[in-house]
Amino acid sequence: MNIAAAANEDMASISNVLIYSAMAVYTLAFLAHITEWVFGSRSKVGRTAAALTQHAVATQAPAVTVTAARKTGDTTVIEQAEVTTRSGTGSRDVPDGPGAAAGDEKGELYGRIAISLTVLAFLVHLGGVVARTLSVQRAPWGNMYEFSTTFSLVAVGGYLLFLTLGKNLRWIGLPLVTSVLLDLGLAVTVLYTDSDQLVPALNSYWLWIHVSCAIISGAMFYLGALATVLYLFRDRYETKLASAEGKQPGRATSSVLGRLPAAASLDKFAYRINAVIFPLWTFTIIAGAIWAEAAWGRYWGWDPKETWSFITWIAYACYLHARATAGWKGRKAAYLVLIAFACFIFNYYGVNMFITGLHSYAGV
Repeated sequence: MNIAAAANEDMASISNVLIYSAMAVYTLAFLAHITEWVFGSRSKVGRTAAALTQHAVATQAPAVTVTAARKTGDTTVIEQAEVTTRSGTGSRDVPDGPGAAAGDEKGELYGRIAISLTVLAFLVHLGGVVARTLSVQRAPWGNMYEFSTTFSLVAVGGYLLFLTLGKNLRWIGLPLVTSVLLDLGLAVTVLYTDSDQLVPALNSYWLWIHVSCAIISGAMFYLGALATVLYLFRDRYETKLASAEGKQPGRATSSVLGRLPAAASLDKFAYRINAVIFPLWTFTIIAGAIWAEAAWGRYWGWDPKETWSFITWIAYACYLHARATAGWKGRKAAYLVLIAFACFIFNYYGVNMFITGLHSYAGV
């Protein structure tokens, strides 16, 4: 028994080391992402794309293709960076920005380094979560520390999966890595809990089903919320470009927001990811009710966690219903989905830390 306990403590220590190591690598990825954007903002293609965006907003121009020339030895190679057109809110019809690197060779190099470091950090992060699993001999989601480390792991994994599938999401890398660092920093300082076992009533296979679905749903909702926040900035940027009078965006603002996807593209991405993941969140609540019946003898008791899970479900249902039937798009829909995600965040942090209920079984 002592040998097993010592082995568990060793695995817990290894988990802590791996989590801190992942944070160090995420920090390097964060710096590489920033460098990518800095070099990309200096490229000729980036400046050309920004000018084309302004022209397209003013004239509703069709899709365009930006070309850039670079020298390889004694040979000049003409590269093409496709800029596709999306239907914007109202009458606007603007092209997607060319991405973080904006075709610049140095920016592209640092972008590849950033992605490589993100992959490495993800693998180290995964090792930390697996080591925590071995130390507690159960699903590593028994408290807020374990949930937080797994939540950020799944968010990064989803981002890398989208990249693997060829989706143009590299622009989300910088804000994602930044928020992951904040999440892990909060986890290892404020939320950290030593390895321990769950109360018998919750030591069930439903822990794997219910909580894993909640983590996946929350991570994907987060990516949708992140795209929505970027949409709000990009939409305001496009509005200023389209304004015949008034203050135009500054050079620094244009160098960043001008390389994001069009506002309509960001809005569409957020809607699709929320619509796809909403059924999983529905199943999460159903699975939780089944687990509650097995653990406490009732399916639903309006426990604070259950109540706020249902409120979150209603908020996302209203958002999807408004998009599908009332034709809500743009800023109104964006505010609604951010309210829905705020309900999810409160359900996790606020309910767990400030409200006592049956789900308050492991402190933080």
